[in-house]
Amino acid sequence: MSNLFTRKPLEILLDEMKGEHRLRRVLGPIQLTSLGIGAIIGAGIFVATGAAAHNVGGPALMLSYTVAGITCVFAALCYAEFASMVPVAGSAYTYAYATLGELFAWIIGWDLVLEYAVGSATVATGWSGYFQNVLAKIGIVLPATLQSSPWRYDVAAGHLVRTGSFINLPAVVIVMIITVILVKGIQESASFNAAMVMVKLAAVLFVIGVGVFYIDPANWHPFAPYGWTGINFFGKHVAGQADPGGSPLGMLAGASIIFFAYIGFDSVSTPT
Repeated sequence: MSNLFTRKPLEILLDEMKGEHRLRRVLGPIQLTSLGIGAIIGAGIFVATGAAAHNVGGPALMLSYTVAGITCVFAALCYAEFASMVPVAGSAYTYAYATLGELFAWIIGWDLVLEYAVGSATVATGWSGYFQNVLAKIGIVLPATLQSSPWRYDVAAGHLVRTGSFINLPAVVIVMIITVILVKGIQESASFNAAMVMVKLAAVLFVIGVGVFYIDPANWHPFAPYGWTGINFFGKHVAGQADPGGSPLGMLAGASIIFFAYIGFDSVSTPT
């Protein structure tokens, strides 16, 4: 059992980074900043905002963003400190290996795999929905069997239901394209990401610039129609309102969803 908590000393981690097998540092401050912004500005803002405001938080979602942002600031500072103390590749896996031991590193490593798998699937699905809407504007509609995943979660029913589709083809295609870009190399990926960041920032600034003329404070009442809490603990409802499926509703529940929009500091600390 003692082997499960064996820690890898920093000296060994630094030695493993020496020689020809180490990862080359090819990214500068601007590319790293763009990498973080690119990870943050995406489905969490373009897709989750509308769904969370309509179904979970209401106008109080603006405070949900504030709570999630403050939480992520502290998490990002922790990542920054760990990255400076253990300046090697591996992110939270390596940090845990050096401080907590092999067992915790193994758990966190698989958590990271799960995080990126779920995150990429969510982003790909959100992109697919927007892409199909654009295609519909020009009269192109994909066959029903290629529009979405075979199942979706029905909130009212509280379980998965069949959609009649076979595969979400646009989502699969965009994942394959991004994979090819990533395999090409980190520098090429960073350049592609920088270009996409410019497009994203332009879209966000456009929405803000146009939307500011349509602000109607009357839409902010009631400000928190689902309450201020909405807390689940290991799947058990603790406080606030909940939907028929048992998922929490309220400002804090919205913060837990919007937290997804801020994921990016982990991606930045790894190549740093």
